[in-house]
Amino acid sequence: MTLILGIETSCDETAAAVVRDGRDVLSNVILTQHELHERYGGVVPEIASRAHLEKLIPTVEQAVSVAGISIKEIDAIAVGNRPGLVGSLLVGVSAAKALAWSLQRPLIGIDHVLAHLYAAELSPPEPAHRIAFPALGLVVSGGHTTLYRMESPTQITPLGRTIDDAVGEAYDKAAVILGLGYPGGPNVDRLAQRGNPAGIELPKSLLGKESLDFTFSGLKTALLYSVRGFPKGRGEQATFERSVADLSDDRRADLAAAFQQTAMQTIMTKIDRATAFMIGQDSAPKSLVLGGGVCANSLLRRLVTEWGTRRGLPVCLPAMPYCLDNAAMIAGLAHHYFQQHQISDLHLPVIATTGA
Repeated sequence: MTLILGIETSCDETAAAVVRDGRDVLSNVILTQHELHERYGGVVPEIASRAHLEKLIPTVEQAVSVAGISIKEIDAIAVGNRPGLVGSLLVGVSAAKALAWSLQRPLIGIDHVLAHLYAAELSPPEPAHRIAFPALGLVVSGGHTTLYRMESPTQITPLGRTIDDAVGEAYDKAAVILGLGYPGGPNVDRLAQRGNPAGIELPKSLLGKESLDFTFSGLKTALLYSVRGFPKGRGEQATFERSVADLSDDRRADLAAAFQQTAMQTIMTKIDRATAFMIGQDSAPKSLVLGGGVCANSLLRRLVTEWGTRRGLPVCLPAMPYCLDNAAMIAGLAHHYFQQHQISDLHLPVIATTGA
């Protein structure tokens, strides 16, 4: 039996978790900072890192307590050290190094984005589909929209990624355009469920015919023009025909529905292309794996489930508690590195961007 303590502070969630043998989540404590950043309409890095400093030690203590173990029973300390906000990452990585040194336990640095792909393996609260390899992976979050070929939990190769806004970022901007609060993704999803996208055409940008990359900036701009009309003038001198306040609630809901439908259809088209690409490489996917905060989106969950049914392939979706940033996915993935003796040292750096 292996017990791993995971720590996650890459953005605005302070999280700690204890996972047994890579799947059994004994505790998963997440303290959000939404109330701190709501007034700014997005995450303020300096505020986020200060909040991590205040919350991390109590979060770790709570995770160990809920797991019903002693801190000395932990076999390894895992921490997300990339990618993310540098100040936020520094808090988590520094704490993980201190724990690893003081307890004389191995330290394991984990790529936060790749950990999202592992989240579907975690249980409870919901029984997870086991990932069948090779798998097609897709991370959809505020900072990332990336397709991967997965040969194992630790052998993962990118196939395509966003060239501008990630889909979660586009959702946050759509929320601002539609006059919704922060965080934007859940608010747009809820409003879209009340709307009817029929008759509203927004561009589905697919790039080249075989491209596996994503772009959502055009969709975001088209939504802006649909809400406010075309601008007159340039830069700070630009004026619009109307504001979102001039739209009826029904019209706003219809625009949210059109935005969501176009964004998710774009993602489904890229999943089809990536599947065809893997088949052409004699590496047909045996499952589809999704991770990241946008995995909580109601339309996306329905579309990928229907896709899997049509193709006869298992679709591995994380349970709702593991869609957003969490430490259980960090500890779960770290189990496989621990088994392979891939250990970090106390010089483990923090890295703002990812090469994956």
